[in-house]
Amino acid sequence: MKLNATLRHTSRLALMSSALLMGQAHAQAIPDATECIAPAKPGGGYDLTCRLAANGLQETALISRPMMVSYMPGGIGAVAYNHVNGVRTDDPGLIVAASTGAAVNLALGKFGEYDADEVRWLGALGVDYGAIVVSADAPWQNLGDLMADLKENPNEIAFGAGGTVGSQDWMKAALIAKSGDMSPRDLRYVAFEGGGEALAALLGNHIQVFTGDLSELRSQLEGGTIRVLAALSEERMEGPYAEIPTAAEQGYDVEWPIWRGYYMGPEVSDEAYQAWVERMQQLAEDPVFAELREARGLFPMARFGDDFDRYVQEQVAEFQGLAAEVGLTQ
Repeated sequence: MKLNATLRHTSRLALMSSALLMGQAHAQAIPDATECIAPAKPGGGYDLTCRLAANGLQETALISRPMMVSYMPGGIGAVAYNHVNGVRTDDPGLIVAASTGAAVNLALGKFGEYDADEVRWLGALGVDYGAIVVSADAPWQNLGDLMADLKENPNEIAFGAGGTVGSQDWMKAALIAKSGDMSPRDLRYVAFEGGGEALAALLGNHIQVFTGDLSELRSQLEGGTIRVLAALSEERMEGPYAEIPTAAEQGYDVEWPIWRGYYMGPEVSDEAYQAWVERMQQLAEDPVFAELREARGLFPMARFGDDFDRYVQEQVAEFQGLAAEVGLTQ
């Protein structure tokens, strides 16, 4: 009996040692110099996504040197996606910010020759929700007020957001119009390069409605410069968003969750990819990171590796059907 117990103990130690060595090998697969590309100009959701990883990894001591954040605007993600697939295909230190919007663009074929399965989908660290936003001095107090005016004068109310027709921000506007028995094709929509530009246009009265994300709005909410008519979430959020009604509770059945995640180049080694998966899992489980995520207005979501890859592929297929439903494709 003692011999068996000794053997079991020795076996456990061997397994622990093997796991430790494997973890060290994975960690060595990631270089000290790391970078996150935000596929837009500073100030929007992709910037927030890169900062979430960069600050989180540094504050939890999961990286030894600060992560560089760089910006690559163009095509609402297409330039960065093509860059990673064509130039930095195997960079083990590079991650790229992505979101539900990237899945929408892939579903519509807006990333050129590359499909959703061309990159290695790494994981998601949080989820956000769409929002229907107007300036604080706008005449509409709720979503019903806006919808009534929109039906009367659809061409006099300019929607705007960080994306062209067919982007996820346009999809939010299209689904809101559709829920009010209006054609999305009748909407007056202005495209911007990122959420920061669109929000500035709203505050400058160049557009009247911004279809943004809750996480982008916290400072403006606190400053009293905007009014959020509806959150596109399943239920009301907590904290600074507790007073914002959902679209559904106002009679408009529209939800739009936005995950905040990352992908890597298609030729990144399995060792480097798995090392990043493990590092992101550690980050998601750290209480320090939970505070950072909450401070940025994001809500918990933790999907990594193969699970996240399947999730993205399924989303792309769903969005292809949704695009046809709102009349964007045949």
